[in-house]
Amino acid sequence: MAKQKRMVILGAGESGTGAAVLAHQKGYLVFVSDSGTIADDYKQRLTGKNIEYEEGRHSLDRILAADELIRSPGIPRDADVIREAEEKNIPVTSEIEFAGRHTDATVIGITGTNGKTTTTLLTHHILRKAGLNAGIAGNMGSSFALQVAGAPRDYYVLELSSFQLEDLREFHIDIALILNITPDHLDRYADSMARYTDAKFRITRNQGPNDALIYCADDAVVSSAIEERAPAARTYAYSISKTEGMTGYISDQHLHINTNHNKKALRMSIFELALKGKHNLNNSMAAGIAARLIDIKNEVIRESLSDFENIEHRLEKVNTVHGIEFINDSKATNVNSAWYALESMEQPVIWIAGGIDKGNDYSLLRELVTQKVKAIICMGKDNKKIHKAFKDIVPDIMDVESAIEAVREAYSRGAKGDVVLLSPACASFDLFKSYEDRGRQFKAAVRAL
Repeated sequence: MAKQKRMVILGAGESGTGAAVLAHQKGYLVFVSDSGTIADDYKQRLTGKNIEYEEGRHSLDRILAADELIRSPGIPRDADVIREAEEKNIPVTSEIEFAGRHTDATVIGITGTNGKTTTTLLTHHILRKAGLNAGIAGNMGSSFALQVAGAPRDYYVLELSSFQLEDLREFHIDIALILNITPDHLDRYADSMARYTDAKFRITRNQGPNDALIYCADDAVVSSAIEERAPAARTYAYSISKTEGMTGYISDQHLHINTNHNKKALRMSIFELALKGKHNLNNSMAAGIAARLIDIKNEVIRESLSDFENIEHRLEKVNTVHGIEFINDSKATNVNSAWYALESMEQPVIWIAGGIDKGNDYSLLRELVTQKVKAIICMGKDNKKIHKAFKDIVPDIMDVESAIEAVREAYSRGAKGDVVLLSPACASFDLFKSYEDRGRQFKAAVRAL
């Protein structure tokens, strides 16, 4: 009788506990180790399957007795426990890689610094509207592994961060989307854009000539990397600034998608699109190309692009009070995300920004701030960099330490036709538990006006 293989999973969040359930289902002897505190709902998931776990420590003797180890994406590859496992030649993999072994579904994988969540949700929306049995996972929702274990799908749309892509070895992605690559999480990659780009491009690993790679031709880093790497997959480029050679492009105020596979081209007015702003033209084209490549009809795509509702905390319209519109973009935790939000604004903006700075270069925002921002409310414990970056172009900059105070001060400065935009460009952990907590406190404060 074959010996039961031992699977150790490091990290007991959504990814780790999902991997534990799938490993248990596939006959592994499973042990989960988390150096922090495990949330009660994840404990219940583990105990419901009689899966052993520990919290508040890593017991190296048990971890290093594994036949294979699954690393949750929040644990860096250079963590001591990972290094010791690799020194003992214990294979280290990821939840995404492990789940991929156990499904034959068509996989659409989406990565990029900004726009991943919106494009993933939009692509999934199109597939479901077309009547396809499609799941959504990766960096959102129920984990990929948990879905493979419990309710297998014919298609999966996966949002994949660079952290999740680092351990990909054999996992095959049928349709890969690389939306953009701009500086973010560089502390994880020794301040190296090359290493960060390498992590993103692991999404193309194992792709062949029958697969597809969809990318933004307007992104210099992505375009250069495509040229250097000459990927094996068929490439489909989209652009808002050029038309020649593009699968997706904008012309005469219309979005066009033509995959050149003897399929009728899609054409629709940009004013019909549910998502506004130049960045969302890109997101809409990327999702539309992916849908056309799996033969979803133009009519379904057109309808889906016009009735899609974006997620909470991403350019979410909260309320209009005495003609002042309040928008929650708390998910904008870096400068590029804030740039996209400001770019999409058409009215004068009172901008609520600030939090934990991740080495931000605010010079990227100066042109937009000059054009659109009438006041800045800094919501954070240390706002010196924001003051320094914009004091010469926005005379009205003030500091606050709560969402309630930020909303009140913004409202007092607003006039009919203005927009109060929470788009912090920073992480949230100085004043809030998470960007979700920050966004919900902002919305509560708006509704209390």
